[in-house]
Amino acid sequence: SMPHFLTVGVCKQNGLLILSVLAVVIGCLLGFFLRTKRLTEQEVKYFQFPGELLMRMLKMLILPLVVSSLMSGLAALDAKCSSRLGLITVSYYLWTTFVAVVVGIIMVSVIHPGGAAQKEDSEDSGKAIMSSADALLDLIRNMFPANLVQATFQQYRTRSVPIMKTPKATVSQSLSESTTRRALIYGIQDDNGTELQNFSLDLTPPPDVYFKTLPGTSDGMNVLGIVIFSATMGIMLGRMGPNGSALVNFCQSLNEAVLKIVAIVIWYFPFGIVFLVAGKILEMSDPSAMGKKLGFYAVTVVFGLILHGLFILPAMYFFITKKSPIVYIRGILQALLIALATSSSSATLPITFKCLLENNHIDRRIIRFVLPVGATINMDGTALYEAVAAIFIAQVNNYELDFGQIITISITATAASIGAAGIPQAGLVTMVIVLTSVGLPTDDITLIIAVDWALDRFRTMVNVMGDALATGIMAHICRKDFIKEGDGVSICLSYTLFTLVC
Repeated sequence: SMPHFLTVGVCKQNGLLILSVLAVVIGCLLGFFLRTKRLTEQEVKYFQFPGELLMRMLKMLILPLVVSSLMSGLAALDAKCSSRLGLITVSYYLWTTFVAVVVGIIMVSVIHPGGAAQKEDSEDSGKAIMSSADALLDLIRNMFPANLVQATFQQYRTRSVPIMKTPKATVSQSLSESTTRRALIYGIQDDNGTELQNFSLDLTPPPDVYFKTLPGTSDGMNVLGIVIFSATMGIMLGRMGPNGSALVNFCQSLNEAVLKIVAIVIWYFPFGIVFLVAGKILEMSDPSAMGKKLGFYAVTVVFGLILHGLFILPAMYFFITKKSPIVYIRGILQALLIALATSSSSATLPITFKCLLENNHIDRRIIRFVLPVGATINMDGTALYEAVAAIFIAQVNNYELDFGQIITISITATAASIGAAGIPQAGLVTMVIVLTSVGLPTDDITLIIAVDWALDRFRTMVNVMGDALATGIMAHICRKDFIKEGDGVSICLSYTLFTLVC
């Protein structure tokens, strides 16, 4: 009877996890089965509806969760500790992102997937080209939103508008008639073929097109701005002491309430996941032709992600904390599955929060600070993917990159991944920045769009894994701060030296 009890226990503990795994599998099977039925676009939309509901529920929880957790989390830490934790967290995040980019560059140079995919004439994507300077400035503008309410649903985004300038025939032109105006004279014969008649055609020079940049907005929550505002607010509330306690208590109860909602929403997952996954498979274009061209490229990205997510990050966790990363990762499996299904790291944030709190028993104050910041700026998977994609496109075009350009790609990919805050498929938007920084043609993005939806899922898993492991590491480094002050500083210094040496 003992084994029976054991299985029941396992099912009770991990019931949801098992259901979610099943849901992913069933979703795949259902998707491939329904592909044979050739559904219309409208039917596919209706079919995806339960999955869409899941995404909407998760996205609804992001805003209250981020605001409340950052405000209450930073207010609970005292000033010295919070500034130190912030410094270590951000430097660790930048460091791992950079490592991810390096891994990606090494992988793509070794495997060289660009040889297999030679270009066919793809239709022009017709996207206005955004300069990398504008993109960087947009990132900084988004850090300081002009209107907080607007920041909850829109981001600032520079638009470039093409403007036609038709050259005017001016008086000065008529003086130097012979040089500027070109005329063609056609001789046209009469019907009976005797007489020639002359017709003169004026040629006007082609119109000049130039791009003018205008301020604009794009839909989607400006997570970066909200994170920065909430963090500042939290630090100030902590400094205010008893005066700020009313707002801090409000944020703490809001935070707990949101987690209670998550606990309910979590039971809708297995159902929603089936439709999310199956719907994505139904949308997919012809897989076999894609596999030939982009197979190597997809393998390169996935291999790089596996190397970074399953070897490098856990190894860092192990060396710093001396604890088993496998146990830790087992605690966040549910979050990883949701990441796989939704392919948005901010949508997964509520779940990751719950997993770390309940399964991995990490100090609430640390999660409250490290996770929301991580979901915004720590995008290891995205950064790796962008570096690989940029070099892949260079290889397809037989464009040799020198060392300086590879450095440029790695820095831009790191910066761009910070800017792409948790939006699904943001990789494609920021890809433009990486490509323009080294002067590669941007319409080649259409090449890799075909497999993007699939790779997006894997890179989101790596992003979530990176955030969760970082939280564990920070909890370990700051474990002394939460008992007594003083001894933690030496650990902090040795750790910073360790990262510099690496």
